[in-house]
Amino acid sequence: MTAHSAGASVTDPAARATAAERAVRTRHLRRLWGMPGTALGRSGWPPTFGQRLHWHWNYWWQAHLLDSLVDAQLRDPTADRARLIAQFVTTVHWRNFGTWVNEYYDDIAWMGLALQRVRDLDLSRVDSAITDIDERLHEGWTDDLGGGIWWRRGDFFKNTPANGPAAIFHARVGDHDRAREMTQWLTDTLVDPQTGLVWDGVRADTGELVKHIFTYCQGVYLGACLEQSSWDSAARTVRAVEEHLAPDGVLRGQNGGDGGLFAAILARYLALAATRLPGQEADTAVRLVRTSADACWDGATETVGGPLFSAEWSQPVSKPGGPERDLSVQTGAWMLLEAAATLA
Repeated sequence: MTAHSAGASVTDPAARATAAERAVRTRHLRRLWGMPGTALGRSGWPPTFGQRLHWHWNYWWQAHLLDSLVDAQLRDPTADRARLIAQFVTTVHWRNFGTWVNEYYDDIAWMGLALQRVRDLDLSRVDSAITDIDERLHEGWTDDLGGGIWWRRGDFFKNTPANGPAAIFHARVGDHDRAREMTQWLTDTLVDPQTGLVWDGVRADTGELVKHIFTYCQGVYLGACLEQSSWDSAARTVRAVEEHLAPDGVLRGQNGGDGGLFAAILARYLALAATRLPGQEADTAVRLVRTSADACWDGATETVGGPLFSAEWSQPVSKPGGPERDLSVQTGAWMLLEAAATLA
């Protein structure tokens, strides 16, 4: 790896997003089991043997990779990427053994959100997939703890990571009553009245409030509020993020693995807040996304295919073989840079 010198002078947000897309596609996108006409994201680079086989393929990471491909298609439409997106959708279905759902309600909500955007651009036939996901998400709702869906089937935990994206999904499919119920349940149950931050979840078997603070949770709650035009709750969340989760204006990272996507999810919905919120919180959202994007770009290292981004945007890449090898981290950086490009 070499210092990110040539790319450091790139200031155009669209050019940065283009470089991030190229890097992720070069290092991570590969055929599934060598089959022509397939494409799926390898979970690590350089890949382990299992990752070469897409054995541990991280379904919900793939959902965000698909979402990022759609971001890129909206930014710069090409026939090549349109074909890739269609191939990717088909490959996910094959790798998931012919179904669109799994045991985790948050996972399938994320895939549903990405597929809704694929349908909006008429890039693949996904109506039946969206219907399957919608039915499974409805199955997860119970009156335990006052409402909400479980984190996964057969569990005793209801949390923001499941209910937030599911509320956004329901709103976008036109089920506004369920979206409103979910968003209200989150507000009543998991928003800290002191800080305005959103807690992780609550356990039905013990009644324990799990008060971990993740950037992810702020992002999905913010997105749900935006879909409901709950401007006061959305604005409160933006202010809480600025005060507690963005030292020096840069969204805080949460390492590799699943955490590699957490801050990027928040960035996606901050970018939406910047275009929808009235008042000064819109300016705050713009500033958080842009400052984070600048830090992310400046901390990258040039390597095969382009920039390799840090898991902690405020710091340079740590070391070869660290969390930066995860698809989640690199897709998260790409998501951030696409979000910044929408605000240019």
